[in-house]
Formats: sequence, structure tokens, C-alpha cells
Amino acid sequence: MAKGKVEFREAYCKGCSLCVNACPKKILQISKRTNAKGYEVVECTDMDSCIGCASCAIMCPDSVITVYRD
Repeated sequence: MAKGKVEFREAYCKGCSLCVNACPKKILQISKRTNAKGYEVVECTDMDSCIGCASCAIMCPDSVITVYRD
């Protein structure tokens, strides 16, 4: 199975959690960290389980997520 990696441009994340709900592996969550705008940002809890499907990036309304595949 393909391995993936996600990166988040946290400065633009609004913590809407659409990506969290879209992830089939359930490895994304809204963290307690906040960006400069005061939003709690998304984080990946288990990068090794990422399959690089890009469901999170497709759902993100602000294009905050970049997905890489091995």
C-alpha cells in the first residue's frame, strides 16, 4: 500500500475539521495549538498510517493541506 505524508499551512487553517471527518484512516485531529488568527489547527496523529489518498486536501476549503505520496 502507498505511504503518504501530509503537511499543513497552519497559518491559514481555520480548524473547521472537514479534513478530520474526511480522513479514512482517522489520523487527523484538531489540536490545542492555535495559529496567529486564534484558530485551533489540524494535526496528524500517526503519519506512518497515512495512505496519501488526499481526501483531506480535497475537502479543505482553504487549500491548507499538501499531500505527498511515496
